Amino acid sequence: MITSRADIVGSLLRPPELLEARERVARGELSPSEFKRVEDRAVDEALALQIEAGLEVVTDGEMRRESFQSQMTDAVEGFGERDITAFLWGEWHGEGSVGNKSTPRPTRLGAVSKLQRRRHLSVEEFVYMRARTDKTVKITLPSPSLWANFWSPDLSREAYPTLDSFLEDIAVILREEVEELVRLGCTYIQLDAPHYPLLLDPRTRAFYEGQGWNLDRWLARGIELDNYVMQPFHGVTFAFHLCRGNQGSRWLASGSYEPIARRIFAGVRAERLMLEYDDERSGGFEPLAYVPEEKIAVLGLVTTKTGRRETPDELEERIREAASYVPLERLAISPQCGFSTSVIGNAITVEDERYKLRVLTETAQRIWG
Repeated sequence: MITSRADIVGSLLRPPELLEARERVARGELSPSEFKRVEDRAVDEALALQIEAGLEVVTDGEMRRESFQSQMTDAVEGFGERDITAFLWGEWHGEGSVGNKSTPRPTRLGAVSKLQRRRHLSVEEFVYMRARTDKTVKITLPSPSLWANFWSPDLSREAYPTLDSFLEDIAVILREEVEELVRLGCTYIQLDAPHYPLLLDPRTRAFYEGQGWNLDRWLARGIELDNYVMQPFHGVTFAFHLCRGNQGSRWLASGSYEPIARRIFAGVRAERLMLEYDDERSGGFEPLAYVPEEKIAVLGLVTTKTGRRETPDELEERIREAASYVPLERLAISPQCGFSTSVIGNAITVEDERYKLRVLTETAQRIWG
C-alpha cells in the first residue's frame, strides 16, 4: 500500500502556453502533433515542480484534460452535447473568485446513444509519466455515479432506459481502464467523487434525487459501483477523494462529513480517503472516528482556492488535533483538491502552488520523519 505522508490530489495550474494552444488547435490553427508537444512540455514542467517540492507521489497535473472528468467524454462516444459547465455545475459560492456566478445545468445534457470507447481514457497520461520518473505516479479517474448528470430522462431513454443501466456502462468503462493501467504498471489510482458531499446540500441533493434515487440509494448503489471499479489488484493502492466542488476558486457545498462518513469511509474499498479540511466549511474532525483501522485519512489541509500561505506550525497543530480521532500513523496530508480542476483554474499563482506543495512535504517530514 502507498504510505506517503504528503500526497497530491491531481491537477496543477495549466500554463498560459497550454491554454493558448488549446484554443488554437480548436480553431484549426495548430496541428495535433504540435499541440501534443505543448502538452508534453506542460507535463514535464508539472513533474519538475512536484519533484522540486519533494513529493514522492506525483501526477501529470491533468494537463491533457479540459476538466477532471473530461478524459471520459474525449475517449467515449455517446454523450451528446456538452461544454465545460457540464462536468461540475450548480450554485457556486466564493467571494473574489474566478467567474463567481451560478452555473445552470445545460438543458440539452444527456447521453444520446450507447457508449462506445474509442480509446483508453488515461493510459497515455500514465505511460508518458512512467517513462520520465521513478516516483509513484497517481492516475485520477471519476467515480461512476458522478456521471448521473449526463443521464437525461428525455434524451437518454432510448439508449439507457434507466439511470442504473447508464451508470453500469460507465462503471464497466472505468473498470477496463483500471485493468489496463494496472497491466502497464500503475500502482496508485484515485477515484474522484465530489457528488457525495453535494448530497449534504438540500438544493443539490434535490437534483440527484430527481434522477430517481433517494439519498440511501445514492450511497448504497454509488458505493457498489465505486467498488466494482476498485476491485482488488495485488500491489495497487486506491484513493477516494471527497470534496465540495472546486473551480475558479469557488465551491458548491458545505457541511460536516458526519451524515455520510460512516457508510462511505467503511464502505468504499479505497485504502486512502482524501478528505477536504481546508476551512470551516468542512466541519470538525469528529467524523474521522469512522475511518476503519486499515485505512489512511489524508487530510486536505492546504487550500488550493486562495494564495493563503499555510505554515508547518499551523498544519502540525491541526494534524495533532485530528489524531484525537485517528492515530497519527494512519494520517497523511495533501491539498484539499486540485489546483485547477478544469482549464478555468483557481485564483492563485504558480509561486503559491510551489509554496503550498513544499509546505506539505516539510510538514510531513517534521511529523513523520
